[in-house]
Amino acid sequence: MVRTRAARQTDVVTDPTTPPQRLTRADGSPIRALVVDDEPNLADLLRMALGTEGWDARVASNGQEALNLVREIEPDVVVLDWMMPGLDGMEVLRRLRDGGNDVPVLFLTAKDGVDDRIAGITAGGDDYVTKPFDLREVVARLRGMVKRRVGEPEHDSVLRVGDLTLDEETYEVARAGETIRLTAKEFELLRYLMRNQRRVLTRAQILENVWSYDFGGRSGVVEIYISYLRKKLDALGAPLIHTVRSVGYTIKPA
Repeated sequence: MVRTRAARQTDVVTDPTTPPQRLTRADGSPIRALVVDDEPNLADLLRMALGTEGWDARVASNGQEALNLVREIEPDVVVLDWMMPGLDGMEVLRRLRDGGNDVPVLFLTAKDGVDDRIAGITAGGDDYVTKPFDLREVVARLRGMVKRRVGEPEHDSVLRVGDLTLDEETYEVARAGETIRLTAKEFELLRYLMRNQRRVLTRAQILENVWSYDFGGRSGVVEIYISYLRKKLDALGAPLIHTVRSVGYTIKPA
């Protein structure tokens, strides 16, 4: 865990964990976020954190700049500092709502009184985080707000490579409509290949992700199981699994 001290009274905690499945807009483009804060260190830290989510995050250092960027980029979510010189966060929010803009807004503020929270929500804010805060919590809250606004993409349990299908929920495998019976390890190997179709996977990558190095010291176990799969798949059509000499294996449509 890394603790970062930003200017004034902001104490931000980051944790280098693997991010959840990435969210996108309906058209597949990155989520657009606007971070509004007059503390450059904090704003940049939030921008980088959202960037690791795969989002297109922009920064504004004052209220007027924030209003201009909202019109320009039409963000999916806004992180808004309450206390800023000139146009403060409450005034920025009021102008957004008066203009008919319902973009979700997460307030960041040192104000931690109940009355302040009620005022922020009543004014049209969607969530509220007080400083000091945990960066992971802010990102998690923003993800939740974005999910409610743009919807989370549906997960298709069926992997497809050409006429080959693998259902991760029912564990059914078929090619051209013909059912293929696989052992548990053959299924895991095929799933790993299909999840990474057209990518060349090294033997080391396959061992780590399919066997977790628990292969009884048999260095040729990958080749053996690749041959098992080829025998079953190729019986129903053109080869799908290909060897890339001195590198590894890949699967792609015939």
